[in-house]
Amino acid sequence: MFEMLVPKLWVNTVFDISLEELYRQGYRGIITDLDNTLVGAKAPVATPELLLWFEKVKEVGFKLIIVSNNNMERVSRFATPLNIEFVHQARKPSNAPFLKAMKQMELPPEQTIVVGDQMLTDVYGGNRLGLYTVLVLPISVKDEGFGTRFNRRVERVALTRLRKKGLWHEEEK
Repeated sequence: MFEMLVPKLWVNTVFDISLEELYRQGYRGIITDLDNTLVGAKAPVATPELLLWFEKVKEVGFKLIIVSNNNMERVSRFATPLNIEFVHQARKPSNAPFLKAMKQMELPPEQTIVVGDQMLTDVYGGNRLGLYTVLVLPISVKDEGFGTRFNRRVERVALTRLRKKGLWHEEEK
């Protein structure tokens, strides 16, 4: 079980992901979380730097979709002005939102990347389906809701176990 919480790649931010390299490896779609992955949990719009990243994602040739456990109003308010497809109230780590996103992008698991800030939702959900998982550091932990704060405590316990088993090394970051 704990092994399913280990991402394939661990970076500080989405800006640290080598899009060109992943594209060369055959990946064609990105499923990304919204809150604390792309922007802080309470940030209403994309930063100028994130807008440039979205452009780069398109230029490299990726399809992109946001999959968020947040509500329709929050996700739509962020994604719609940017013309980005999304799945809201996803209930990650359930398989359904990941499968729905891949269907919308018309891509199989072996061509799909999941980017998120939580091991228990984004990484675990993506790993269960054989997707390439990327864990980023959360942008604004102070703005997180109760459920996410609970998940962070569970993640700390999981990290301790993963380190003891030799499956998590700090230098991987």
